[in-house]
This record gives sequence, structure tokens and C-alpha cells, in this order.
Amino acid sequence: MKQDSPKIVVIFPTKNEEDTIEHVIRAARKSHYNPEVIVVDAYSSDRTVRIANDNGAKVIEQDNRMFPAKGIAMKKGINEAIRYNASIVLFLDADIKNLTTEWVDKLVDGCINCDMVRGNYHRHGRDAPVTKLIAKPMMDVFFPEISHFEQPLSGEVCARMEVWKRLLTQNPPDGWGIDVWFLIEAAMAGYQIKEIYLGTKEHTSFEDYREDVGKLAKMAEQVEFTILKEAIKYGRIERHEDVKT
Repeated sequence: MKQDSPKIVVIFPTKNEEDTIEHVIRAARKSHYNPEVIVVDAYSSDRTVRIANDNGAKVIEQDNRMFPAKGIAMKKGINEAIRYNASIVLFLDADIKNLTTEWVDKLVDGCINCDMVRGNYHRHGRDAPVTKLIAKPMMDVFFPEISHFEQPLSGEVCARMEVWKRLLTQNPPDGWGIDVWFLIEAAMAGYQIKEIYLGTKEHTSFEDYREDVGKLAKMAEQVEFTILKEAIKYGRIERHEDVKT
């Protein structure tokens, strides 16, 4: 790492990711940015924590046993990164089977001259149903100026610490709505945001709902109501009247 390189922290929110956690940590640590790696664990019952510790990650537990609680985990991670004096913080999903060091480098590289960078990727045709059926259509209605983002629920998000600090003061949600909330709030604050194509994304959680997307009902509910609350906050809820039914 060059002497004048920014301080990078990579954060993995986890719960029972023993099959992939070693791979993703090792891939992240090979980045030429030499990042610190933090795992925010949601009280895993498998070997996730032990494997993460064995591979050099700093492991911390989220603040309570609520689950799903991705928002809680991300907020905990940001506060821990502040203690590390990070200048750029990158969140990555922990269940990615094909995550590469290049993903880390590309996302951080993009954030050097941008406020927030988000991952975009090719996915299986039956993957990402909440994105396709809930998030994207609702963004088209209520936040059309940022509806061009292909992955509003991307778990691969990199931003400058000043961005994360500001967003933390805006009362982020605790659950699955956190990803689209960060996108909307960053855009409404006027931050420069861009997507970077990372190739194909293969993740283990897809197998959990591949044959039954109904398992994503709670995620869909939280994402939907997060966008509705943001539409109310920014005086856009009446835009639903323009939707033909």
C-alpha cells in the first residue's frame, strides 16, 4: 500500500456464513489497499466467527439478537470503522461464492473521486426478485432521478467516511430496507453516486429462495415500506396517483 493511500475498512455483515466467510475475507485482504476487515456477526450458530477470527478479521457482534437486522449490523460496522479512523468504508455481502480481490479494488478505486460507489452485476434470471418486483418499480415512481441504478439493493457499497457519518445521523432503518435507504438519502443529500460493473454475482442465499421467492416476503415488506417512508419524507407520496392501475 502506498504511503498516501486512504485508510480502508471492509465490513462483512454475517449470520451463519461458514461456507464462504474464509473465501471473502481472504479475497478482501489481498487488495493492494491492505484494508482492515471487520465482521459484524448476528450471533451465528455455526463456525462463522471462528473461521473469521482464524483469517485475521476483527469480529464484533451486532447490538442485539434481532434478525433480520442488516441495518443494525451496518450501523455497528460504521461506528467500528470510525474507531479505526477509516477514510473509506466498503460493505460486502459475506455469502458471495465468486467474490474477487478485483471487486474490492474496483469499488475503492471508484470511491477515490466519488462519494459513493455501488456494485452492479449480472445475476441469474430468477435471482433478485425483490429488486425487480419491488425496489425498481417503486423507485421509478417516487425517485425517478435515481431509478437508473440497476442494483438499488446492492450489498456491495463503498463510500467516504464523511458520507457514512452524515447518513448515520438520519436515523437509518434496522432491517433489510437499509440498502435502498442509503441510496435514497445519499442522493437526496447531493452526493455523487455511481455504479461499477463487477461481472457475475453468485451467492449462496439464492439457493434458499430459488424455488420459493415467498421466503423473501419479509425483505420485500421492509424494502417497500422503507421506500414509502422516504417518499413521504420528501413529499413525493402523491406520485402514486400517476400510476395507472
